Amino acid sequence: MSEPISFPRLRWVCVLGLAVWFPTYAVVWGWANFVQLCDLSVLLTVAGVWTGSALLLSSQAVGTIVLNSIWALDAAWRLAAGHHLIGGTEYLWDARYPLWVRLLSLYHVAIPLVALWALRRTGYHLRGWQLQAALSVPALIASRLLDPANNVNFAHVDPILHISFRPAPLHLAIILFFLIGVIYWPTHQVLSRIFPPVQPRK
Repeated sequence: MSEPISFPRLRWVCVLGLAVWFPTYAVVWGWANFVQLCDLSVLLTVAGVWTGSALLLSSQAVGTIVLNSIWALDAAWRLAAGHHLIGGTEYLWDARYPLWVRLLSLYHVAIPLVALWALRRTGYHLRGWQLQAALSVPALIASRLLDPANNVNFAHVDPILHISFRPAPLHLAIILFFLIGVIYWPTHQVLSRIFPPVQPRK
């Protein structure tokens, strides 16, 4: 039986970062903010690095590479062109919040890089996309219970057609199938070819 992968330096860097990020986000943005898939990815990636879990790290690579790249693209577009390409990063220019708090959102760039770097050592767990899909279900349901104005995880209005499908379960199903079919599964296919595969235990 192989020894578990450890990250003796990175694990402490992640924990120290989490010690700053978590309480700051809880105070400034509120506890409900942690329902967002991108915020959950911080907690799960740190847990994956701490435990050396290929499954956790793989799930968060699947869940963040595309979505966080879209976030970064929108922020860069706003910085360069003066307007948002897609939306979702408007808060970065909200002067009501301290600049250092807004800069903590650069975790959107860091988390996929950390996950990918770690996968070089752990390998890619072939059930990573399934775990991410399973985690998305309660996150979407909880998001539906939050203020529609915030549209957390697009649980109220979809990001492309800007439609709120009825009834609510239909809307959540459409968002979930989009995440799985357009983001998770294709990303899984790419990662499973790039990194050494970790076979699920039977």
